[in-house]
Amino acid sequence: MDSCSEVESFNSENTSINAHNNNIPAAAAAGGSSSSASSTPSRYENQKRRDWNTFGQYLKNHRPPLALSRCSGAHVLEFLRYLDQFGKTKVHTPICPFYGLANPPAPCPCPLRQAWGSLDALVGRLRAAYEENGGKPETNPFGARAVRLYLREVRDLQSKARGISYEKKKRKRPVPPPPQGGSSG
Repeated sequence: MDSCSEVESFNSENTSINAHNNNIPAAAAAGGSSSSASSTPSRYENQKRRDWNTFGQYLKNHRPPLALSRCSGAHVLEFLRYLDQFGKTKVHTPICPFYGLANPPAPCPCPLRQAWGSLDALVGRLRAAYEENGGKPETNPFGARAVRLYLREVRDLQSKARGISYEKKKRKRPVPPPPQGGSSG
């Protein structure tokens, strides 16, 4: 980023912060107009924006560069596998003596991967971001069958490797109120 755009970025961030602190919409404080006068984005919205930017950067760096309109479920799987190199979850291989143990007693050479829950949440955020950025739900590569199957496979593999059950939690049904005692006389 060059120094000019850093200053502009810094100024726009400060305008947003100052406007938020004074209960003035950021667009009004900046002298511009905005279709939405909401305050600071939620943690979820910020994470979704960062994830979307990361995926966009991945597409730009793809060889050959890939347009979003040509992106498929296979490209999403490629992206998810690429992210594994930054994972922090130890996933034991079937030949590891600690395979199936949630808390192994010693270190082992098994690979670090992205945790299933992190991947699942990431795909959910990217699926929403795709549609918010003009993509059609029926062409959303993050909702592709191959992506759902991959996530299920990762979940099952990790649950076996780490001895952790990912069973769906059963919803507790509300207890019906006791019948009203009325006189029938």
